[in-house]
Amino acid sequence: MRTKLSQFNFELPDKLIAKYPTEHRDESRLMVVNRADGTIEHKVFKDVLSYFEEDDCLIFNNTKVFPARLYGKKEKTGANIEVFLLRELNSEMRLWDVLVDPARKIRVGNKLYFADKEDNEILVAEVVDNTTSRGRTIRFLYDGTDDEFQAELNNLGNTPLPKYIDRPVEPIDRDRYQTIYAKEIGAVAAPTAGLHFSRELLKRLELKGVDFAEITLHVGLGTFRSIDVEDLSKHKMDAEYFRIPQDAMDKVNKALDNRKKICSVGTTSMRSIESAVSAENNLKLAEGWTNKFIYPPYEFSIANSMITNLHLPKSSLVIMVAAFGGYDLIMEAYQQAIKEKYRFFSYGDAMLII
Repeated sequence: MRTKLSQFNFELPDKLIAKYPTEHRDESRLMVVNRADGTIEHKVFKDVLSYFEEDDCLIFNNTKVFPARLYGKKEKTGANIEVFLLRELNSEMRLWDVLVDPARKIRVGNKLYFADKEDNEILVAEVVDNTTSRGRTIRFLYDGTDDEFQAELNNLGNTPLPKYIDRPVEPIDRDRYQTIYAKEIGAVAAPTAGLHFSRELLKRLELKGVDFAEITLHVGLGTFRSIDVEDLSKHKMDAEYFRIPQDAMDKVNKALDNRKKICSVGTTSMRSIESAVSAENNLKLAEGWTNKFIYPPYEFSIANSMITNLHLPKSSLVIMVAAFGGYDLIMEAYQQAIKEKYRFFSYGDAMLII
């Protein structure tokens, strides 16, 4: 029987979509779903400490979100334009893939102007290609060094909160919409399961002897793109850059050999490791692009536990979680989460599947 998108639909009250993070990272709620006995427990996130022992391994996605949302004006008309930076195509030519809104007003050859809060014009870009109905390729006309250019983008850009968080970006977001271990710049959305880890919690896990394996997957908008086909075998994910380095491979494979707990922190970590499985079902070195879409039924090769947020209906994220935790158990867990008023999505509460 084919897996259908409609199987992952459920009624989610809008008020359960978290608009702000909890005051302390590790004090969001935690639902613990035990696949072996089918139980569901309600904890606080810092309680994850009690589920891991010496030589267990947590896999973190160390991608770093950059301030990808720019607000500018179109030449001549002065019309307001939102430009969402997706990825840099050529750093020498300062070419970027972007989404523009409203797209109908922007054509090849148009110039876009970006100014700071005092209305000082800082950057100019020219539209050089139409890629999709909303997508464009633009070239920034900037003569300074690459470091100076990146600094200007950082200064002008806004934290790319998902549209579901229906409020203006605030100063708190630049820090809190970023994991504390973020290193590799390139994501336009945060790997949100990692947002719950505080420095204190990581230190306590480290003192317990838990290993941390860092991989990189630069989260793109494809992670949040709606699925438009009922038959999930026909859905195509957007490709995202990922890398599995030697250190992560060694730590994960050591834990595999010793039959320890291996926990994927987030769906992006899971997609990365499942895109780099060797013929012997170990983790292998990898670097490139993955468009892997995981949906039931699916045999997972590396992780035997998972930390994730609570996701939106019919999203690729809830579909992957159901593949890992078991469809019936995860759907029951989601009904409990709604009943118990858990907070959903990027700034919401967490789930540990063991």
